[in-house]
Amino acid sequence: MKALQIVKYGEIKESLSINEIEKPSVQANDILVEVKAASLNPIDYKMAQGYLKEMVPLDLPVTIGFDVSGVVAEKGNEVTNFEVGDEIYARVPHEQMGTVAEFVTINSDKVAKKPENISFEEASGLPLTGLTAIQALEKAGIKEDDRILIHAGSGGVGSFAIQYAKAKGAIVYTTTSTKNVDWVKALGADRVIDYKEEDYKEVANNLDIVFDTLGDDYTFDAFEIIKEGGVVTSIAGPPSEESAKIMGINDYELPEQLSKLVKDKSAVYKHTWMQPNSAQLNEIKTMVEEGDIKPIVDLIYSFEDGVNAYQYLSTGRAQGKVIISLS
Repeated sequence: MKALQIVKYGEIKESLSINEIEKPSVQANDILVEVKAASLNPIDYKMAQGYLKEMVPLDLPVTIGFDVSGVVAEKGNEVTNFEVGDEIYARVPHEQMGTVAEFVTINSDKVAKKPENISFEEASGLPLTGLTAIQALEKAGIKEDDRILIHAGSGGVGSFAIQYAKAKGAIVYTTTSTKNVDWVKALGADRVIDYKEEDYKEVANNLDIVFDTLGDDYTFDAFEIIKEGGVVTSIAGPPSEESAKIMGINDYELPEQLSKLVKDKSAVYKHTWMQPNSAQLNEIKTMVEEGDIKPIVDLIYSFEDGVNAYQYLSTGRAQGKVIISLS
């Protein structure tokens, strides 16, 4: 079968190549999926460029990609929750990375049936961003009437998080650039802040939650605008003690500056290292079918044009998800 693989670390055009490899074998709890579409995520090209090789070492060459939608082609002898022919979607575990290929095996416990009212291409763009947003916002305890700032509302995680937070009844502020204001507003945000024209810290304050998708100073500055006892939930800032354990970091303590900000504001700091979760994929399926969540797709590339798809994603100009279609 054909697969798009990371063959060496470096620039995308040199690090990725379409290769002929063996079809993966199916273990007792696995399903073999005929891939119809795979969505791309920044973690993919960062791994290819070598930025994450200390945290996530790879045995090259290795097939790229974590998000997938497709059809069950074969199942292991202990799989009872899926049948051959079922349409599914998933964010595969790290050890089963390799969705930009004609086939991929996935542990059936990490999979859910695809929303029935959207295409394979749309469905493939939901798992990683959707699971990341849900897990981060659930850790924050989001509820009706919470006032929340979601950074980078035009990004994959941000655009999902806006819709999810609104479905939960929250009052949503978000930041984006001038060109994206109108379409981010159409996602349902109550107040869209054009960061090129406004200082978000002057617009959004006394918040219950800040969802930090950017890291660096944005993580620390979040404590200026949450209320006493508020929550900063991050996917880009320093790990929390909880997420450090999941990431395999032992004897970890919060950085002193961050620890002081938490204490001074009687605040809560949460960090999410997203994990595959079939129950949450089923929640997303329901929300999509009921119209609470709409997939946001920017461009769809053919499998043969997969290297250019990653090249485009790496520019940071995508409005929504970039998809590779194998249909």
